[in-house]
Amino acid sequence: MSKEVPEHNIVGKRIPIRDASLKASGKLRYVGDIKLPHMLYAKILFSPLPHAKIKSIDTKDAENFPGVHAVVCYKDAPKEKYNGNGEDKDFYKTERIFDDRVRFVGDKVAAVAAETIEIAKKAISLIKVEYEELPFYLDPKEAMREGSYPIHETGNLIEEINLGCNDVETAIESADFVFEDTYYMPAVHHSAIETHVCIADYDYDGKLTVYTPTQDVFGQRENLHRIFKIPMNKLRVVAPAIGGGFGGKIDLITEPIAALLAIKANRPVKLELTRNEDIFFSRTRHAMEVTIKTGINKDGTIVAQDVRSIVNAGAHTSCTMSVCWAMGGKLFKIYKTPNLRFEALPIYTNMPIAGAMRGFGSPQLYFAQQAQLSQIAKALEIDITELQLKNLVDPFDYDLESKLTHGNARVKDCVIRGRVVFGWEKALLERESFNTKNSRYKIGVGMAAASHGNGIYTVIPDKTSLILKLNEDASAVLFTGVSDMGSGTITAQIQVISEVLGIPISKIGCVNTDTETTLWDLGAYSSRGVFVGCQAAKKVAEMVKRELEKEAMQLLGVTSSEFIFRDSKLVFKADKEIEVELEQIIKHAHSVNERDICCSTTFANCSNAMSYGVHFAKVMVDTKLGEVKVIDYTAVHDIGKAINPMSVEGQIEGAVQMGIGYALKEELSYTEGGKLKNNSFRNYKMINSVEMPKLKIELIEEFEESGPYGAKSIGECAVVPSVGAVVNAVSDALGKSIHRIPIKMQEKIF
Repeated sequence: MSKEVPEHNIVGKRIPIRDASLKASGKLRYVGDIKLPHMLYAKILFSPLPHAKIKSIDTKDAENFPGVHAVVCYKDAPKEKYNGNGEDKDFYKTERIFDDRVRFVGDKVAAVAAETIEIAKKAISLIKVEYEELPFYLDPKEAMREGSYPIHETGNLIEEINLGCNDVETAIESADFVFEDTYYMPAVHHSAIETHVCIADYDYDGKLTVYTPTQDVFGQRENLHRIFKIPMNKLRVVAPAIGGGFGGKIDLITEPIAALLAIKANRPVKLELTRNEDIFFSRTRHAMEVTIKTGINKDGTIVAQDVRSIVNAGAHTSCTMSVCWAMGGKLFKIYKTPNLRFEALPIYTNMPIAGAMRGFGSPQLYFAQQAQLSQIAKALEIDITELQLKNLVDPFDYDLESKLTHGNARVKDCVIRGRVVFGWEKALLERESFNTKNSRYKIGVGMAAASHGNGIYTVIPDKTSLILKLNEDASAVLFTGVSDMGSGTITAQIQVISEVLGIPISKIGCVNTDTETTLWDLGAYSSRGVFVGCQAAKKVAEMVKRELEKEAMQLLGVTSSEFIFRDSKLVFKADKEIEVELEQIIKHAHSVNERDICCSTTFANCSNAMSYGVHFAKVMVDTKLGEVKVIDYTAVHDIGKAINPMSVEGQIEGAVQMGIGYALKEELSYTEGGKLKNNSFRNYKMINSVEMPKLKIELIEEFEESGPYGAKSIGECAVVPSVGAVVNAVSDALGKSIHRIPIKMQEKIF
C-alpha cells in the first residue's frame, strides 16, 4: 500500500541547477581555468610498449634544458604501492606513481615540469629510455592460461568471485527449456567534456594542496596521504568544479604525478591531459565476456540463471573487484528467480586500466540478460512484456542472497506504464506491416528492464556529513563534501534545506568538496548523491530548525515549539497572528545568547533500496548500408520521488544518449601491439544530438520509506536498460540474435 505523500513547497519542483547561469555564460571556473603564481606546466612521457622492463632511463638532457624545473621517473617516486580508486583503496595495491616496469601502451614512464607547455614537450622528447620487452596479453583468456607470464607478482587472475543461492544445476536440469548464450562488450571511454587536469601546490611549510575535478576528494586525500606520508592537516584536496565524470574521475590519475613534480620543484604544477592522452591514459569501462544460462518453464517462469563473466581489468586493479561484486549483486535484484549463481573472473591484461563507469557493471550484465530474455520470449512465443511481468520482483521482495529487501520496487509499474506511453501493441503492428512491404529497410521494437542500487550500504560505511550555518541576514551556507558532476546533487540538497527551513533557494550558499573546510563524504559514486546526501541535508536542516525554535520560543515568550517555517519567517501555529522574521531570531541568538546558529551532523545510510527502469525502443535498420537509427524511445523509471524533476529528466536524457552510443557506435579499438587506434573524437564515434530519437520520459513516483522525501536515485539506473532496449529492437528488425556490441562493427549480421 502506497504512503500518501504531502505536497511540498520546494521539493518536487523544477529548479535549474545552482551553477547553470555560470556554465551557460562560460564563467564557471574549472581547474583548467586556474592559474597560480609561479605555476609550472607538466607533460608525461608515455610507454610505446605494452609490457616492458625499463633497463635504463637518462633524464640529464631534459633536466638541463632551459626552463625545466623538475624531471621525475621511478627513481624519484615513493616505493609505496596504491590502488587509485577510493572505494577499493585498501585492496590489491599494484600501482606506483612511476614504476620500473610499464604494463600497457600509454603507461607513465616519466614527467617534466617546466615554465611552459612547449618547453615541457621538448624536454620529454630528450629523455632516453632503454626497454626490455616482456610477453604481453590483450585478451584476458590468454592472460589467464596456465603458464602465462605474470603481469603482477600475484598472477593475472585477481580473485575469483562466486555468489549464489539454492541449487542451480538441479533447477536447470528440471526446466522445460534451457538457453545458453555468450555476449561480448568492448572497453569504452567516458568522454567527459573536461579532460583530466589537476594543479598541485607544495609550499615551504610542507603543505600539499591539490586542485582536481575529482568525484572523491576524501578518497584522494587518503591515497595521497599514504603515498607521500604527509599528515592530513597538511594535505588538502579541492574540487572547484567538475566538467563531467561518469565514474572516470574517481581514481587518482594525474594527481600523484603533479604532486611529485610540485614537491621536487617547490612550485605549483599544472598537469592537463590533451584529449588524445585522456582517451588512452585515463580509465575505461570494463570490456567483458558474459555467458548466461537460463532455465525456464513453458509457462514463462524463470527457474534458474547461471552467469559467468570474464572481466578485462587492464594493467591495474582500480575498482575491478567492486565492479564484479556489484555486477553479481544486481543479478539478485530484478527477478523472482529462486536459483541463481554468478561467477566472475577479473583478469589483469596489458591494456589501459578499467575503472568505474556509470552503471558499474550493470550495463554489461543487463545487456546479456535482457538480450537473451528477448530471444527466449520469441522462442516461447510469449510477448516480452508479459514475460517480464511474470518474473519481475514485487514491492518489498527480498534478495535471496543477502536477505535484504529491495524496498518499494515498482518495476512492474514501469512495464505497464511504458507499454501505454510507447504504444507497444501499435508499434508491433506497424513493424509487421512495414517489414512485409520493405526489403531494404526494417523496423524493430525492443524493450529491457534493469535495476541499480541507492548507495553502498553493506559494502562499506555509507556516510555523508554536513555543516549548515545561518548568517545574520537569514541567509545560509551549506558546507558539503558531496561532489556534483553537473547532475544537480548539491541543488537537491539546497532544495531540501529550503523545504525544511523556509529559506529561499537564492539565499542558500554552498562551500563544497574541500577536505579542509567540509566534513567527510564517501564520494560521488554508487548513485548515492541524492539518496544519501539529501538525507544528510534533511537531518542537518532539522537540527537547525530545532535551534531556531528554541530561540523563537524565548524571543516570543511562548511555551510551544510548534512553528510553520515559510518565507524566511516562523509563524506560531497556535496563533497565526504571531510571527517573527528569521533574521530577528538569528540576531537574538547573537545578541542575547551569544551564539551562532550552526549545526553539523552525519547521516549513515542503512538501506538497500533499489531503483528500476524499463526502456522501450523503435529502430529503423538499413540492411544495405548496415546503419541503425533509433527513431522512437520511451524511458520509464521508478524514482520514488523526484526531488527535482528537471534534473531527473536531464539525467535520463543523457543516459539514453550514452546507452545508444554504447549499443551502436562506441568502442576503443587497438592494434595487435596494444596501441589505441581511435584516440580522438574524430575517430571515436559517439551519438550526437541530431541522432537522438524522439524521447518520452515517465516517472513512477511511489514513496520509498528509506529515501529523502521518498526519493530514490536515477543517475546510474538511467543508463542501465538502454543497451538492451536498443539491441533487442535491432534484433527484432533483423530477425537475428545479437551477441556483441557495438552493432555497427558487425556487418555480417545484416
